[in-house]
Amino acid sequence: MSTEVVFNNNIQYVATGTGKSYFDGGLLQFIGWTLLGWLVTVCTFGICYPWAITMIYGWKINHTVIEGRRLKFNGSAIGLFGNWIKWWFFCVITIGIYSFWLFIALEKWKAKHTTFAN
Repeated sequence: MSTEVVFNNNIQYVATGTGKSYFDGGLLQFIGWTLLGWLVTVCTFGICYPWAITMIYGWKINHTVIEGRRLKFNGSAIGLFGNWIKWWFFCVITIGIYSFWLFIALEKWKAKHTTFAN
């Protein structure tokens, strides 16, 4: 058994490699959450799209286990909505140029709100 020590931002993490990584969500759950997210987005003309994003992403992350440690998503739709308005404002004032960075900004927000549950 090999042990790897990773240093990042003065935090020491020892990866033992003993736990398994898996996803325990089901297909019907995925279809249900996706349809609900789509329905909410369409019925609100896109205003609640951040809520749909957090709902679906939260489901994916909360059903993921990495090296025996379950992931947890602690982001909220309200928290994303403020950023969403800011990001789209930047897209409008830059005539769409900022939209190239929008995906990266969203991924950074997701990573910031994803932690280990145990």
